[in-house]
Amino acid sequence: MRILIADDGLTIRRLLETYLTHWGYDVVPVSDGNEAWEVLKNPDAPRLVILDWLMPGMDGVDVCRKVRQLKHGKLFYIIIFTSLEDKKDLVTALEAGADDFIIKNFDKDELKARIKVGERVARLKSELDSRVRELEESAAHVKQLQGILPICMHCHKIRDDQESWQRLDNYFAEHTDILLSHCLCPECYEKHYPEFFEPLPDKKNICSD
Repeated sequence: MRILIADDGLTIRRLLETYLTHWGYDVVPVSDGNEAWEVLKNPDAPRLVILDWLMPGMDGVDVCRKVRQLKHGKLFYIIIFTSLEDKKDLVTALEAGADDFIIKNFDKDELKARIKVGERVARLKSELDSRVRELEESAAHVKQLQGILPICMHCHKIRDDQESWQRLDNYFAEHTDILLSHCLCPECYEKHYPEFFEPLPDKKNICSD
């Protein structure tokens, strides 16, 4: 998983980059809030984010607020990384949309554990978003079958959105996930194959699997 680090302190940024690279992450380092925003506003931005609170340009909390307003903003797991230790600062960061808050005087093992939590949550967010989009696409396909469909009263072909006439089974194959099997109703069986016709119990169809 890719992870973005935004910190104007070169030493701490290099230290984080060294740890994260060693733990198997693909690190995207930037040195201030404006650079972080330029990366994060793109739909393919890293989903795991560490933002220093105090940075030139936009600070980490401001970046967090702006990111959460993006269409894809809910997909990020954002950690505010700061030397501020007051409880009210924690509340401010969480209210801005941060998922976690880490003090810069951190324990390496604790940092690794928190990053792992962030990775799991970010993956779950992405998977959930994919499922939602799949459901929306399925709903869109169903919607295409709503309303009035022109159908020929003799051959029963359907006139589609491109004003072309096509067989009913072809239309369903293009617009739904329905699988059709070919059958003969009792009336057509008697009409077209009278030499083989025998009345069937309960008017069953002659169908192929």
